[in-house]
Amino acid sequence: MHVKDAPARCGHPASEGREKETVMRTVVLALAVLAAPVAAQAEETGAALYRSYCAGCHGVAAAGDGPLAALLTVPTPDLTALAARNGGEFPLADVVRIIDGRRLFQAHGGPMPVFGPMMGGGSAVLDGPDGAVLQTRGDVLKIARFLVSLQDG
Repeated sequence: MHVKDAPARCGHPASEGREKETVMRTVVLALAVLAAPVAAQAEETGAALYRSYCAGCHGVAAAGDGPLAALLTVPTPDLTALAARNGGEFPLADVVRIIDGRRLFQAHGGPMPVFGPMMGGGSAVLDGPDGAVLQTRGDVLKIARFLVSLQDG
């Protein structure tokens, strides 16, 4: 036995402190690793939210060809051409207003379902085209920003 090993085997206070610190670091690291997937799931992406709320009518690729589109009394718009139909500029504030229900849109023979009250994501704020502040739910804004990424051209 080496002399330097003696304190560790004899329950030396300094050695016990290092062991407790090592155990605590291991526990903290394990908890961080286990919590990472939970945190990632809690923060849904715009794409995941789109699939949950919009793809049924607008289709996975947002081309207006979702499985429910044939049941509607009005054509389901192709969401990949929103910017093109708006002079090349994506109408972010209008899209937010449609999703959260402030601007009614005809579908199902009546207004498009209002999704804003069902969504979470906390509060989000953006500047409207007229400079006015537009407040909405965070998840509504995530979907709208996801649609920006799908624009043709």
